[in-house]
Amino acid sequence: MLVVFHCMDVEDLKSGRQDYLSTGFQATNIGRAAELIGRMKEEKAAVFLSFTANMAASGLRGVFAEMCRRRFVDVVITTGGSLDHDIIRTKMDYGIGDFTMDDAALHKKGMNRLGNVLIKNGCYEFLEKAVRPVFERLYNDEVVTSPSSIAAALGSSVSDKGSFLYWCSKNRIPVFSPGITDSAIGLQTYFFKQRHPDFGIDVTKDMKSLADIALNADKTGAIVLGGGISKHHTIGVNLLRGGLDYAVYVTTSSPWDGSLSGARTNEAVSWGKIAEKARHVTVDCDATIALPLIMEKFLGD
Repeated sequence: MLVVFHCMDVEDLKSGRQDYLSTGFQATNIGRAAELIGRMKEEKAAVFLSFTANMAASGLRGVFAEMCRRRFVDVVITTGGSLDHDIIRTKMDYGIGDFTMDDAALHKKGMNRLGNVLIKNGCYEFLEKAVRPVFERLYNDEVVTSPSSIAAALGSSVSDKGSFLYWCSKNRIPVFSPGITDSAIGLQTYFFKQRHPDFGIDVTKDMKSLADIALNADKTGAIVLGGGISKHHTIGVNLLRGGLDYAVYVTTSSPWDGSLSGARTNEAVSWGKIAEKARHVTVDCDATIALPLIMEKFLGD
C-alpha cells in the first residue's frame, strides 16, 4: 500500500497529531512500529519486551514501568544490569554529564560514566545492602534459585512505583535475565557464596517457563530495544513455535559486521525466529528517542 508523502505541519506538531507514517525516513518506521504494536495488542498476542541495561539507567525506566503497570507486555527479557539500575534508582538519583568528560577525574571522585549518565559509587553500596536480604530469603526457600525468582523477589522488596520490577512483581509479569551474573547483582552473588557456598543461580530453570509462554500463545510479538543476549533470548525462544508473528526492532547498530545487535528483522526470518509471513520493522534510532514516540499513542492518556 502506497502511503502519500506528507510534509510536517507545525500545528500537528503542537497538538501531538503528527503522522509519522507519511513523513519519510526513520519517522515512517516509527509510525510502522506503532502500527505493528497496535496490531499485536488487537490480536491479543503475547508481547515480549526486550531491552538492555543502559536503557534502564536512562529515563526509559519510567516508560518500562508504565508499560508493566498497564500490563501492556506479557514478558520482560533483559540483562542483569537492568535489575541493578532499577533497584538502585528506587532510592538513589543518577546525574547527567557529558559524553566527553574527563574520565580519570570522574574516577578519582568516585563517579562512573555511562554515556552521559553519571552514577556514584555509593549507588552500588546501596545495591549491596538491598540485595543481601533478598538473597537470604531466596536461599532459605531454595538453595539454587533462578533469574526470574531473583527478579520477582527484588520487585516485591521495593515500593517505588517508578520501578519496572515493582510492577512486574505486582502484575505477575515474568522477568527473565539469562545473563544475570554479568552485573553488580552477579558480583553480589560472589560475595554471598563466600558465606553460603552451596547457593547458586541456575539459568536453565527458567527455560521451560519461558518456552511455555511462547508455545502456548496463539500469536507472539516482540518489542526489541537494542541487542545482545536480551534480544537473542527473545527471538530464540520464538524459534520453538515457528517464529514471531510481529516484531519491532529499535537499534543504533550496523548489520554489516554480522553482529546480532545490528541484524535487521529480515535476517531473523532466515533463522525461523521471525515467521516468514510475520509483520516486522526495524527502526534505526536511539531507543531513548524512538520508544517514547512509538508508545505515546498507547500511554499518552
